[in-house]
Amino acid sequence: MTTDASAADPRPTRPERMGGLPYTRKHTRVLLGSGTGWALDAMDVGLISFVGLAIATQWDLTRTEQSWLLTIGFVGMALGATVGGLLADRYGRRTVFAATLVIYGLATGASALVTGLAVLLLLRFVVGLGLGAELPVASTLVSELSPTRIRGRLVVVLESFWALGWILAALIGYFVVPLSDNGWRWAFALGMVPALYAAVIRWGLPESPLFLERRGRVEQAEAVVRSFEESAGVASPQSPPLPPTPPRTPGVLWSSAYRVRTTGIWLVWFCVNFSYYGAFIWLPTLLYDQGFDLVRSFGYTLVITLAQLPGYAVAAVLVEVWGRRATLATFLLGSALAAVAFGLSGEVWQIIAAGCAMSFFNLGAWGALYAITPEIYPTSVRGAGAGAAAGFGRIASIIAPLSVPVILAAWGSTALFALFGATFVVGAVAAYLLLPERAGDALDVG
Repeated sequence: MTTDASAADPRPTRPERMGGLPYTRKHTRVLLGSGTGWALDAMDVGLISFVGLAIATQWDLTRTEQSWLLTIGFVGMALGATVGGLLADRYGRRTVFAATLVIYGLATGASALVTGLAVLLLLRFVVGLGLGAELPVASTLVSELSPTRIRGRLVVVLESFWALGWILAALIGYFVVPLSDNGWRWAFALGMVPALYAAVIRWGLPESPLFLERRGRVEQAEAVVRSFEESAGVASPQSPPLPPTPPRTPGVLWSSAYRVRTTGIWLVWFCVNFSYYGAFIWLPTLLYDQGFDLVRSFGYTLVITLAQLPGYAVAAVLVEVWGRRATLATFLLGSALAAVAFGLSGEVWQIIAAGCAMSFFNLGAWGALYAITPEIYPTSVRGAGAGAAAGFGRIASIIAPLSVPVILAAWGSTALFALFGATFVVGAVAAYLLLPERAGDALDVG
């Protein structure tokens, strides 16, 4: 809501000044700082798919026990995403981002020392708390610091760091885990890196000026905006105060103004999580079950993972050309076709080709999803909105890995991947029909 006085004031607001800036080296530092943390997250999530198979073999776990090992982290992620978004709206994006890196980094490092499944499950739950909180907070921070004309592209580029982390996990799985009985312990020990990196994140990244101004910290917001303007070499005009808005609580997500988009974004997050984690967390094990040894199954997974990078690159272009909604729906439909093809594959080349297509389309869809999620809510509940959507989606990431062994035993891999394909289609329809298009629009600062 804008008052008559603010509407007549010709001075640009701080959000308008931030959104109108050209891309600068300071934006690059934000992207690299956030992206490195994002990649380390992905490395941790990816490691469990490789480490889980090694531990299951060494400890002679049942398929149910292995399912819980692969899934318990997502239970933590569901809770962490929801709580992390709320904390980010209260205490700031940067502060919560740094805290989550410490939480999951230390818990991952401690996992290297465990001697039993119960303690490992507890630590993986704590890891999930940190991971779940970090991802929506980081994308919200980058979205609020980006130039409007390329905001979606920069968030997709941020998401592309996920591929780098997953590739790193695949390399660790391929070169480190099979070396000895303690290879999986060394893999977990490498997860300590995020805890060390958290100090760099805490002091190296700026806080969102949109958050600062909405919390009444106007001088700090002005300082952040001016630092970006100095980096761009442009003048720093005076800004009027933001127009008053009524206090908002997370309940606004289900008000008449937002309930359709909230329904849509929750549904898309659920569908993408279900199919992605159902397929990719179990991928090394599925290949192993088809007769490939541990090293070859890890190697094929590495090749398939590499296809994530061009998927992100294409999505980063299309979110600003086609828009977020059309790009997301298209990549989800491509994911559906690739999943069905993977389920029908029998020869090695077919498995790799279909797997690469699934990586390409699915991770491009993830990029578009992270681009659109923070854009559909106002600043005062942006973190909560993004976190709630991610948290609801993580419920699917809990259900899917637990369901895979049951579906495989009852109907086989063809039916399993047909289910994943159908879920992708549901997500595509929800994205196109229920989400607003925000490409080129300024963020709602209310």
